[in-house]
Amino acid sequence: MRFLFKTDYEDDIRLFPHSGYVVSYGILLALLLIAPYVLSSYLMSQLVFVCIYATVGVALMILTGFTGQASLGHAAFLAIGAYTAAYLQKYNVPFPVYFLAAGVLTGCIGALVGFPALRLQGIYLVIATISFAFIVEEILARWESVTNGNEGMRVKTLSLLGVTVPRDSPTFYFLCLAVLVLTIVGTLNLLRSPTGRAFVAIRDSETAARSMGINVALYKVKSFAISAAITGLAGVLFAHKLSFISPEMFTLQLSIEFIIVILIGGSFSLHGAVLGAIFIVMIDPFLTYLKDDMPGIIAGIAATFGAGPATAGNIQSKVAAFASLNGLKGAIYGIIIVLFVLFEPLGLYGRWLKIKLFFQLFPLYKRATFKRQKIYVKSERNR
Repeated sequence: MRFLFKTDYEDDIRLFPHSGYVVSYGILLALLLIAPYVLSSYLMSQLVFVCIYATVGVALMILTGFTGQASLGHAAFLAIGAYTAAYLQKYNVPFPVYFLAAGVLTGCIGALVGFPALRLQGIYLVIATISFAFIVEEILARWESVTNGNEGMRVKTLSLLGVTVPRDSPTFYFLCLAVLVLTIVGTLNLLRSPTGRAFVAIRDSETAARSMGINVALYKVKSFAISAAITGLAGVLFAHKLSFISPEMFTLQLSIEFIIVILIGGSFSLHGAVLGAIFIVMIDPFLTYLKDDMPGIIAGIAATFGAGPATAGNIQSKVAAFASLNGLKGAIYGIIIVLFVLFEPLGLYGRWLKIKLFFQLFPLYKRATFKRQKIYVKSERNR
């Protein structure tokens, strides 16, 4: 077991607490770099979506996990970034320009959303962000001169420094990976800065933050702007990956998926954003497997236990009908949220911390190590 003795402030804000982190992250990065030359094109496509979803998860983590401001409108920010890229492409604007322009525009809109949300908290803030998402979706459907309405827009193949980068190429994967890595490193540095510490102070107690001289309104707007800007950058990559965008692709369900990313991964960890993205991206392959392969497997098991051909065929048809239900994906999301809230509020990363600590302290691990202490002070009545 490794013991860390912090002797000054620099030890507390160090990017890598010890050399073990450098080695483990280096090995992970090496594996990700050789992945395009080892994995199939389908798995590489899934990894690209993991990078995009994880980038949005990190953005949402800044707003929700570290500042304590709930949002169900990040699908709208993703849409603004995607449509900005598609629109500027029509005028032959180079990729670096419209990539940055999408981030700046989305960040400005995020700041504008943050101003009216200053007086809202909890469920009322969630309702406000949902309303914003509905407004953006309606604008995308009605502003046909810019967005082509419900017909959608084609997104041209990405061209970087005069070189065409197809959406299924290793170069596009490396681009998405680079954006994710830079986003994570930038967020880690943000959290070590006075701005990041102000975010965390606001999350813990707005009253205490004000008493320390923190401009709560200013930092809330900053959090909205930064989170929206990063989501806009992810929207550009999302548009290029799909090569076609339309308003119905950026619905409330997509915002819920982003919330599930940080809820499943862990609301207070950047590692959790990546783990949650992996989990949520694998839902669609699981549903495909459930619809295409599972009915035959269950019918085969029934036949093995003595069911006749007619009975096995009836079982297969019923399982196939169940797997094809329209609301199955939403039901799975609801079950996942309930299970994690009830049994693992800290998410997948929290479970990993418990497993790691168990082996570090074995046989002295206590079951109540992560149990929240219900001790409050009077000032927390106004949180």
